[in-house]
Amino acid sequence: MFSVIKRKISTLSSDFEYYVSRLKHSRNLPALEGCDRNILNALKKDGVCVTTLADLGLNSSSELLKAAYHQLSQMENPNNDHLDEKLPQISTVTALPEFYAWAIEKRLLNIIENYIGLPVAFHGVHLRKDFKSKHQFGTLLWHSDAEDRRIIKIFIYLNDVEQKAGPFEYIPRSLTSLFSWNYFRLYYKLWKSGYLGIDDEEVKPVIPKSAWKSCPGPAGTVILVDTKNALHHGRVRTEERSALFFCYTANPPKRPDLCTQYWDDTYPRAELRSSSDAVKVST
Repeated sequence: MFSVIKRKISTLSSDFEYYVSRLKHSRNLPALEGCDRNILNALKKDGVCVTTLADLGLNSSSELLKAAYHQLSQMENPNNDHLDEKLPQISTVTALPEFYAWAIEKRLLNIIENYIGLPVAFHGVHLRKDFKSKHQFGTLLWHSDAEDRRIIKIFIYLNDVEQKAGPFEYIPRSLTSLFSWNYFRLYYKLWKSGYLGIDDEEVKPVIPKSAWKSCPGPAGTVILVDTKNALHHGRVRTEERSALFFCYTANPPKRPDLCTQYWDDTYPRAELRSSSDAVKVST
């Protein structure tokens, strides 16, 4: 009992320090251009903003895409046709300069810092291929990420993603605001699952399917999402989907142990063309 009380006090103290730090840092947040403020407002309202590489207009986007398609062509066939549940094929490309240069574009970091409310840590990027699926499992289940109190992940589609390819889908944050009845009902179900995720049938009685937001789009679609506070999943798909996944948190994050997968050996790491091409990622 004493250890439980001690842990609760520690959590409350940590949360209090977090909110005080955000309040102090609010005076130092970088200024945003009008179009970037629109992205920030969408994130604050629903936890998600959908745009495109063209509309973002970052200088390094063309090099990013070239590198992404090259790395995609180097991924070996996983030979998983015999499997009922085909796990995604993931390659860590964080150290490649084209991906790192895009990830730390100043405008992008400014948007993310304004949303997170604290200095930002960029943890890395995965190149990911998702396969056909007959039922929900893994990240096809509705879930919430746990790296930090606020997280920004950026997904970039590398192929056209219509409904058959299982687009990203989410529940607007405005429908599950903290301390609302919907929030408690959904997150109680998540808790019962061991935070592994819940399926469509468990979500429907709380949030009707008509309120779910699906994000199909052509190659080059960019989705910025707070994966901690917007309940989300990938839809069951009958076609493959390829995408990039970038991860950002406050510096330091609440759970740094969950962030190491973006630069360590959890997944195969893309080979550098030469040792001088390596980028050292600091979080």
